[in-house]
Amino acid sequence: MAMRRQYRNEGIDEAALPAEPFALFRHWLAEIVAAELPEPNAMIVATATPDGRPSARTVLLKEYGEDGFVFYTNYDSRKGRELAANPAVSLLFPWHALDRQVIVTGTAERVPETRSAAYFRSRPYGSRIGAWASEQSAVIRSREDLDKRYAETQARFPEGTDVPVPPFWGGFRVTPATIEFWQGRQNRLHDRLRYRRERAEGPWAIERLSP
Repeated sequence: MAMRRQYRNEGIDEAALPAEPFALFRHWLAEIVAAELPEPNAMIVATATPDGRPSARTVLLKEYGEDGFVFYTNYDSRKGRELAANPAVSLLFPWHALDRQVIVTGTAERVPETRSAAYFRSRPYGSRIGAWASEQSAVIRSREDLDKRYAETQARFPEGTDVPVPPFWGGFRVTPATIEFWQGRQNRLHDRLRYRRERAEGPWAIERLSP
């Protein structure tokens, strides 16, 4: 396909990089938000079965910090089941508006139930009802069946009453082993700077990758 665009943004100055990656991630995310990119916290989550069959989907990052990146989902969904069997995971933030990507590799584990509950209660009422109504990734007969389940759940938990956290719903925290910052440059000679550490709480090494 004859689709090609020359990247002309400034590169990444290695001398100015912080010692740990989260400061740079925070800075880049702030610039994406300032650029008014739709869904700036959207990320592609890639998982795989134990025998190596991959799958990917877009979810929203809800929390991040020194302990990793957190998103919430139905634990019985395809990604939930795959992460339970194989916790290796990759995250991709496709920030094309600024010719950038951030790529995270690491392992996922469930967050504590109290943390999931706190976030669940902060969600809009309709989203909390939807979490109960959808058997995520399961085959359903029709949209009408889904709407019926939603209406039945609304009747079970009317607006203004407490909607409990579904037992099959909660968060995953991705503890990163690597975080790569990708900046598009001219002539496809992109900047790729990767933070890598061998163990949790260990120091981060910074290495440049060939584009």
